[in-house]
Amino acid sequence: MTEQADAAKKAFGVRLRNIRKDAGMHAKQLAEMLQCHPAKVTRIELGQSNASEDDIRSWAIACGVARLIPELIATRREIALMWEEHRQAMRAGQPYIQARGNSLYEKTKLLKVYESGVIPGILQTRGYVYGVMEANARLYSLPTDDLAEATEARLSRQHLVINGSNTYAFVLEAGALNASMGNTEAMHEQFDFLARVARLPNVALGIIPPARRRILYPGECFYIFDDQLVRDDLWTGRIRTTRPDEIAIYLRAFEMLHSMAVYGSPARALIEEARSRLPQSGAIP
Repeated sequence: MTEQADAAKKAFGVRLRNIRKDAGMHAKQLAEMLQCHPAKVTRIELGQSNASEDDIRSWAIACGVARLIPELIATRREIALMWEEHRQAMRAGQPYIQARGNSLYEKTKLLKVYESGVIPGILQTRGYVYGVMEANARLYSLPTDDLAEATEARLSRQHLVINGSNTYAFVLEAGALNASMGNTEAMHEQFDFLARVARLPNVALGIIPPARRRILYPGECFYIFDDQLVRDDLWTGRIRTTRPDEIAIYLRAFEMLHSMAVYGSPARALIEEARSRLPQSGAIP
């Protein structure tokens, strides 16, 4: 668990402890009302154990603050969303991981994406996606017999960009164009698609030039769904948040990164510069 999620869990435990104390109860008294061992109450208050939604309802009712149940449950769900370990999630397989995200993309009307290292997933073409899935398999020691299926699952959401029903704003670091996730032919296909997407009326594809004077340093990638949910991807896990104060920081960062990017012809020129650095043919060395 990340420090951020761990701190949130402990802070939630402190809040539940304060609710108990404000009600004038000892942990043992509350445990009797909840029909559980006092050690469970202590573990929850110390952030060492997760309270279930039923625990939270019973806790609030026992302490006379039933009105706080919706807020407390929303906070508990937020903490659960904050961190998702890749290795645990990927036990179900990469095809499942890719397919389960499709509904979120389908219902999102405005997607804002910042990528510093690779092409955004929804813009990746077949050979590129396969290369990414291969890299995931190597990093997380996953099976490789389902890579084709995982590739198709990711590609199945690409039509959302092409058909123009949703709006997309992408900001890429120029270095993301240099991540060759496939052979030369695959990369040519990828660059062709990026150049095509850059002309779509529902897409703003920005690229931050390598020598651009920066007002914000490069960072980890993040996706903002309808300004209501942020997904922040790391190698060891994925942070998700719906907290307005945290989303505000991501939105501010996106606007700063957006202001440094170039669009239209200058962006397409950067794509062609990256293409010119590809080997003539065959596998990327």
